[in-house]
Amino acid sequence: MTASSPAAPSPSQKGFLGWIERTGNKLPDPVFLFLWLILGLVAVSVAASLAGWSVPHPAEIDPETGEARVIAATSLLSADNIRRLWVEMPTTFTHFHPLGYVLVVMLGAGVAEKVGLFGTAMRAGVRDAPRALLTPIVVAVGMMGNLAADAAYVVLIPLAGIIFHAAGRHPIAGIAASFAGVSGGFSANLLPGQLDALLFGITEAAVESTFGAFTANIAGNWYFIAAMFFLFLPVIWYVTDRIIEPRLGAWDATRAGTAHADEPADRPLTEAERKGLRHAGLAVLAVCALWAFFAIGPGTPLIDEAASPEAQLTPFYQSLVAGFFLLFILAGWAYGRATGAISNHRDLVKMMAGAMEDLAYYLVLAFAAAHFVAMFGWSNLGLILAVNGADFLSHSGLPAWALLAAIILVAAALNLLVGSASAKWALLSPVLVPMLMLLGISPEMATAAYRVGDSATNIITPLMVYFPLILIFCQRWQKDFGLGSLAATMLPYSMALLAVGVAMTIGWVALDLPLGPGASVFTDVPSAQVAPAAEATAP
Repeated sequence: MTASSPAAPSPSQKGFLGWIERTGNKLPDPVFLFLWLILGLVAVSVAASLAGWSVPHPAEIDPETGEARVIAATSLLSADNIRRLWVEMPTTFTHFHPLGYVLVVMLGAGVAEKVGLFGTAMRAGVRDAPRALLTPIVVAVGMMGNLAADAAYVVLIPLAGIIFHAAGRHPIAGIAASFAGVSGGFSANLLPGQLDALLFGITEAAVESTFGAFTANIAGNWYFIAAMFFLFLPVIWYVTDRIIEPRLGAWDATRAGTAHADEPADRPLTEAERKGLRHAGLAVLAVCALWAFFAIGPGTPLIDEAASPEAQLTPFYQSLVAGFFLLFILAGWAYGRATGAISNHRDLVKMMAGAMEDLAYYLVLAFAAAHFVAMFGWSNLGLILAVNGADFLSHSGLPAWALLAAIILVAAALNLLVGSASAKWALLSPVLVPMLMLLGISPEMATAAYRVGDSATNIITPLMVYFPLILIFCQRWQKDFGLGSLAATMLPYSMALLAVGVAMTIGWVALDLPLGPGASVFTDVPSAQVAPAAEATAP
């Protein structure tokens, strides 16, 4: 997933990139950013309550009056909300939807990463690639490598430089192509993964804060991100071979720096590693076969045959988080047993525990984000802003594709200052998702549009946590390669990916294509229902 902490300091630069770096470095850590936002939210809620802000609820009828239930802004300093904050703090944190999704998936993915499966798979994917197809293979492995989270940055990107050099090509072109695939194509993939679980957990919380119970489908962007994969691949290939590599010229060995100590070596796979990959592949096939059996076998436990046709696959979609957990942990265990990295069950448990240690920062960030999202809902400001925003946009006459294109550009711009994908979506989704639902645009489409913007500018902001590391990888081949050099190298990728992403989104909306299994661009506007008696008198 996109890194969650700010980048290390880098030299001051002049011009626009310098302004981005200086401004972004003045922002607090995302954890404290949420804390400051909570304080601001409290102040706004008090003012809104005193001013009497209110809107008719778009989806609830007051049983006493028979009219839309009026929702008024509530002060977060009211006795009820102060009590709720302190009494429900453990529940607010543990019921934050992305938390459970991410922890479950990472229990398995952490094992696959720590045992070396992800790194070996990426090495196997690129080291024997033919010279003519080297760029697209590196890019494809990079985009698929996002399933491996941080491993793609620390293994594939420096390895791509080594492989390009061995093939007689400019090594920095290899680093740029793989960086564009891993980070610029951050959301492009052939399979849903950890990022889907994270973002859709936040989307689910945003919908529930306004409209009540909602279950996110983490495969809700599957077709969309797969299309991104196939569109982004030739774009990055073209930019690398026709723009970046000619601009870099021939590599000059006299300008090379020294190899980075942690840089992976371009060595052939050992027989144990090849055996491990075979065993991991069999484990993956076994999990896929097991899930297919659950879906079509006797009793169909993952199919709700009593539900309406469009809802019958809901249990299957909900099971995908557990499915990815089992897939990663069994593949990691099979690889580790074959290579000797896992000798007994205690090693497996230690690796699972280590994966949770790696999530320590995310847990702190999730604690702050959970309370911001919850308090936003308690204040009713999210619903008020969503209703008023939807009313304004509906009168503006803007078509759905224009609204979503604007969201992409806002996300891309915000990404220059806040690097964390989850932090930005937690900030935007409480208003954005309900507002678009009131305009008939589905939560899945809102999430997809955000992902396009979030990916495109990852590779040009110095505030992305891996940006300095990529700079070090480049300086291994060209010691005078600076921050401006890296930003200028990646800018053509960023602009091309942003343009293609916007065009793809517009086309997707215009054709009303499905975003994933059971997920569409448009949704029914939440219909009015009689509010429960216990809530009928709520403000």
